[in-house]
Amino acid sequence: MFESKFQSFADDAASEDGALRLARLRAELSRRGVDGLIVPRADEHQNEYVPKSAERLAWLTGFTGSAGVAVVLPEQAALFVDGRYTLQAPEQVDAKCFTVIDIGQTTPARWLADHAPSGARIGFDPWVHTPAQIERTAKALDGRQVELVALDGNPIDAVWSDRPPPPRGAVALYPPRLAGLSAAAKIARVRKEMADSDALLVSDPHALCWAFNLRGADVAYTPIALGFALLPKQGRPRLYFDMAKLSPKTRAALARLADVEPAERLGEDLAQAGGRRETMMFDSATAPARLVDLFKAAGGRPRLGDDPIALLKAVKNATELEGARAAHLRDGVALTRFLAWFAGAAPKGKLTEISAAQALETFRSETGELRDLSFPTISAFGPHAAIPHYRVTQASDLKIGRGVYLVDSGAQYLDGTTDVTRTIVVGRPSKQFRDHFTRVLKGHIAVASAVFPAGVCGAQLDGFARRSLWEAGLDFDHGVGHGVGAYLSVHEGPQRISKLGTTVLRPGMILSDEPGYYRAGEYGIRLENLIVVEKRPIPGAERETLGFETLTLAPFDLEAVDPSLLTPEETRWLNAYHARVRKELAPHLDAPTRKWLAGATRRL
Repeated sequence: MFESKFQSFADDAASEDGALRLARLRAELSRRGVDGLIVPRADEHQNEYVPKSAERLAWLTGFTGSAGVAVVLPEQAALFVDGRYTLQAPEQVDAKCFTVIDIGQTTPARWLADHAPSGARIGFDPWVHTPAQIERTAKALDGRQVELVALDGNPIDAVWSDRPPPPRGAVALYPPRLAGLSAAAKIARVRKEMADSDALLVSDPHALCWAFNLRGADVAYTPIALGFALLPKQGRPRLYFDMAKLSPKTRAALARLADVEPAERLGEDLAQAGGRRETMMFDSATAPARLVDLFKAAGGRPRLGDDPIALLKAVKNATELEGARAAHLRDGVALTRFLAWFAGAAPKGKLTEISAAQALETFRSETGELRDLSFPTISAFGPHAAIPHYRVTQASDLKIGRGVYLVDSGAQYLDGTTDVTRTIVVGRPSKQFRDHFTRVLKGHIAVASAVFPAGVCGAQLDGFARRSLWEAGLDFDHGVGHGVGAYLSVHEGPQRISKLGTTVLRPGMILSDEPGYYRAGEYGIRLENLIVVEKRPIPGAERETLGFETLTLAPFDLEAVDPSLLTPEETRWLNAYHARVRKELAPHLDAPTRKWLAGATRRL
C-alpha cells in the first residue's frame, strides 16, 4: 500500500516522451497566437502542495520538486529551481528539452528578457500567477519589445490528455474544542484587522480553513479545502466551493454563519463589488491575478498586502498548544519505537530507504490517530542524506548499511502537526562526522535555549544556529526554522528563523529548529525539533523576555556526539532534554523499548 508514495511523476509518465509533450504544447501555443509560456509550479492558491490536476510543471518537465518555473519559447526551454533542487532537477529532466538553471544565478524574467525574440508574445495563466509575479516579469521585459499576454484557459490543460480531475475532498467542520475559538469569534478578530477596507478576499485555503474552522482533503499532506471566501467588514461572509465537496449537514452548518455559493459565482460577486467601487484587501502572496484584474476592471479599488489572517493563525491559542503537546507526545512514542526498532534492524543490512520510511509510517499508524503524513518522508542514507530535500523513489532506493541515515518526517493528527528530523549512525562514526554532528547539535541547542527580548524577529536568531559551524568554516544553505500550523500546513508563515525572517516572534508561535550540515557525496546531518515561543520572565529584567518550549520528544543519537566539544551548559541542556524524553515517553512504551530508550538517553 506504500509503493505509490515513492514513485516519481517522471516514472509514472515514462510512457510518453517529454519531447513529444513539449512539441504538443508549442503547437498549442502557436494555435493561440503566442510565442511562449511561463509555467509555474502553482495552483489557483499558490499552495505548496497542489492537487494532481495542477501538477502542470511536473507533467511537462518531469521535475517533481515543490518549487520551480519553466519558460517555453519556440526554440528553447528552461527550468528554474532553487538550491534545494539543483541536484534533483537534472536527474529528472530531459536535458535535450530543458536547460536547468539555478534561480539564484538568474531569474525566469531575466532569462526571458535575454532570450525571447523581439516582438514575442509570451502567455501566462492569470489564475496561477499573482499580480506581483506578473509585475516583476513585466518590469524585466520593459523596453525589450516583448509582450505578456493573459490567456483564457491554461494551454497545458488542452494537451494533457489524461489530466486528473479537480479534487473533490469532503469539507469537514473542525470543532471548537480543538480550534479553541468559534468561527464567529475568529471572523470578528479578522474584521478588526481590516482597517478602512470594505472587504477581504480570502484566497489562501489555510487562512480560509482556520478562520471558518474547516478542514478538507483536496491535497496531500495538508488537510485543507480548496476554495475562496469573501469577508465584508459588515454583513454575512460568503464561501465559494465546488458544491460537491459539501454534505447537506456541513452545508447547513456553514449556512448559519455564511452564504455558501458555488465556486463559479465568485467572479460575478467580485465584479458587483467592484461596480460599487469598494476597497478590497487581496493577499499579495496568494490572490490570483485573474481575480484582482476582474475586480479592478469593474471599478473596484484593490489593496494588495498581507492577509491579516496569517498572523492571527500563527499565534496559537491555549487549546491549540495543548493539542500540539498531545500530538507530540503521541508522535514521540511512535518515533521512539521506530528508532529502537531501527537500531536493531539496520545493522543486519536488509533495510532500504523505502522500507525504513514504511516502517516509520506504520509505527505512527499504530497510534490509531494518524490522519496523514505532514509531508513526504525524507528517508536518506549516505550520499542521499546530503540532499536536503531528497525524496526517495523506487529507482533511487538505497540499501542502508554502515554509514549515516537521516530521516525527516512528520504527521497530521486532529490535534496537531509534527515535524522532526533525526540523523543516525549505523556502525562506528568517523571523528570528522562526530565533529560535524556535534557542531550541528550545538547550533540546535543555541536556538532552543535562547532567551531574547520581545520584538526580536527570526533573522536575529538565525546566526545562533550557525556559530559553531562558522567557527569551522562550515555552513548550510537553508533557513534554521519555519512556522508550523495547528492541524494545517507543516510549513506555515509568516514566522520563521532565517536570514529573511522579518516577522516579530510572539508567544504562541510554533517553529522548527533544524540546523544542518551537508557534505556532498558523503552524508548529511540535520537535527530538528519543533519549539513554541513562550514568555520567559527574568528577575530584574528591564524588558519583557521570551524563550522557547520544546515540543518534540525523541532522543538524539549520542553515538554521534563528541562530548568534548560541548560546553557545560550545552551538556546540561542535552541531559535535561533526554531526561524529559525518558520521563514522558517511558510510560507509553513496552519493556524492550523502555530499556533501549534508557540507554539512548543516558547522561553524558
